Amino acid sequence: MTSTDLQAEVALMRVMKTGELLAKYLKVFGQPSPSRHRERLIRRIAWKIQALAEGDLSERARRRAEEIANDGDLRIRVPAAKPMAPMIGIPVMPLAPEPKAAAAPQRSQPMAGTVITKNYRGRQLRVMVRESGFEFENQRFGSLSAIARHITGTQWNGNRFFGIAAKGGAK
Repeated sequence: MTSTDLQAEVALMRVMKTGELLAKYLKVFGQPSPSRHRERLIRRIAWKIQALAEGDLSERARRRAEEIANDGDLRIRVPAAKPMAPMIGIPVMPLAPEPKAAAAPQRSQPMAGTVITKNYRGRQLRVMVRESGFEFENQRFGSLSAIARHITGTQWNGNRFFGIAAKGGAK
């Protein structure tokens, strides 16, 4: 198979549906594909067709690749730092972890009773923060985002729409 034949085959696969690609994968590889990702299917099938037409890795290259893969010292996690042993042979006592400073609690919404106001398209909007949600035009909402979506008809981050500062409280 020439390079242009392979390119034509890939161009043909690009217009195939995923189900057709899965059937072609099964035909070429002799087993079902573990993936339904179109681009991956196309690349794997093209590689296999090219390998069948032009030859795969030599047996020597395949053995060497297996040796490299088997000899690799792969680590999933970085090893924990070990204390350095002193040269004079005194045992090293592990250090106690440093206590973390208590972080100031951050509020994701203003305190209950707060009134949030915003001018939007010539209209004065007033939202009352309740213990369990928000009140706007005598309706209860679970979030500021729901109110913003109700007003605009589009998806909004409620804090951004109403100008709520990042650390809580109104601007």
